[in-house]
Amino acid sequence: MPVHYFLVLSALLFSIGVYGVLARQNAVLVLLSIELMLNAVNINLVAFSAYLGEGALSGQVFALFVIAVAAAEVGVGLAIVILIYRNRQTVDVDEMSLMKW
Repeated sequence: MPVHYFLVLSALLFSIGVYGVLARQNAVLVLLSIELMLNAVNINLVAFSAYLGEGALSGQVFALFVIAVAAAEVGVGLAIVILIYRNRQTVDVDEMSLMKW
């Protein structure tokens, strides 16, 4: 399969993720959109690794690191969202002005 199919799929997923981050007001959906963007990056890394041949496994190794970082981000992000929900009874991003002066 040509590599540009995977690149187009990755670009579409990344664009959907950016739209989700910019347009959503629910913090859980923003985290989900960030995960979608990270998965698009993983598709790019694996596609370029396959395109370069069998000797180039660096893209797949980087994809594993991205998956590990994404798992840590989900754990910390969901913990923060749950704590904010307990204090404010909402996960609306516009309502979270905790760090403002």
